[in-house]
Amino acid sequence: MQIILLEKVLNLGALGDVVRVKDGYARNFLIPKGKARRATAVAIKEFEVRRADLEKIQADKLAAAQAEGAKLDGLTVPIAQKAGVDGRLFGSVTNHDIAEALGKQGFTVEKAMVRLPNGPLKIIGEHKVQVALHADVVVEISVVVAPEVA
Repeated sequence: MQIILLEKVLNLGALGDVVRVKDGYARNFLIPKGKARRATAVAIKEFEVRRADLEKIQADKLAAAQAEGAKLDGLTVPIAQKAGVDGRLFGSVTNHDIAEALGKQGFTVEKAMVRLPNGPLKIIGEHKVQVALHADVVVEISVVVAPEVA
């Protein structure tokens, strides 16, 4: 399916690019999230009329993400989990747990924004984790997993 991007999408294109994607990806993700629109002749004309407004909205989102990223960069997030004697957790710390801990500290981060390069955290200690606030703004935080005290 041919679509026109209404914002920058990682590994796909920038604002205004007309790209071909699989039908399900467009119908189930890009179009409902407002990231894209079907690339018909009418839609392309409407996009060209609204292009300046969309670029301003994207610039505002980028500036907000950069401001939030400046606060988040280098932050240390403590998380307590039940652990065995050998330091392994009885479960794991997922991106949902990290997003929830950041939410308690006053940041609005969705779990999809948290990137765990080696999968869920399964041992106690300090781990480096990336948070993608925007397609162009990725910051690194430290997650300190400590054993839960009963």
